[in-house]
Amino acid sequence: MSVERRRVLVDTDHPKLSKSRQCRLFCISRGSLYYTPKGESDFNLGLMRQIDEQYLKTPWYGSRQMVRHLKRAGFTVGRKRIQRLMRQMGLRAIVPGPQTSRRNPAHPVYPYLLRDLAVIRANQVWCADVTYVPLAHGFAYLVAIMDWHTRHVLAWRLSTTQDTDFCLEALEDAIERYGTPEIFNTDQGSVFTSTDWTDVLTDSGIKISMDGKGRWMDNVFIERLWRSLKYECVYINAFDSVRDAAGGIDWWMHYYNTERPHSSLNDRTPEEAYWEQAA
Repeated sequence: MSVERRRVLVDTDHPKLSKSRQCRLFCISRGSLYYTPKGESDFNLGLMRQIDEQYLKTPWYGSRQMVRHLKRAGFTVGRKRIQRLMRQMGLRAIVPGPQTSRRNPAHPVYPYLLRDLAVIRANQVWCADVTYVPLAHGFAYLVAIMDWHTRHVLAWRLSTTQDTDFCLEALEDAIERYGTPEIFNTDQGSVFTSTDWTDVLTDSGIKISMDGKGRWMDNVFIERLWRSLKYECVYINAFDSVRDAAGGIDWWMHYYNTERPHSSLNDRTPEEAYWEQAA
């Protein structure tokens, strides 16, 4: 776990544990609690919010088209700035083209195994993805692991850094609670092609599947999850901090799993459909 993530976990208002004691437990210095890294300007954060909302509507927009959209909305921006912000947010156009996936060229890429496959039961296929979550004065990254057939969200984690650790925590949590799927599908992002991630899957006997380059539709169900989460939870709440976002997302994920029926599941909730088949 990164120092930044451990720093966020310190509860400065804890009734029993002092800040110094918590810092020792998390193996960080107390001084790091008061360090504020240089972040994006308010203008850039506003741009990132606009980019995120537009990307949900038009995921085929690359940096050129996004610049045109922003200029029509009244923002004076250049392409280099938008390219950098989109890379930082982990966004890429769905059409094939230069740098459409942030994969590490040193990592192996696995074939897409779901084409023409009938996914008909729980735990046949799991999928995962990482998305950007805007905050009032910054941003965070969210990973979710979902059962493909029932849409049940099995685990999720929120982080201030786009690293492998928080994704592995979600993966290990899902396996511990629900067992293992036959196939695990992701995009070709550097987190999911890393040996830290793939070793967990192969050691568990899970077949690895990866989307084609620039093909967000290959992982369509989790993309739909992001759209619903952002419009029904993230945007309407405008979270101030990572802790606020974690609380709001936790409530929404529980609602999504246990209270929100899906017509594709014969009006059952994802949790009902999952346990009906997995039991």
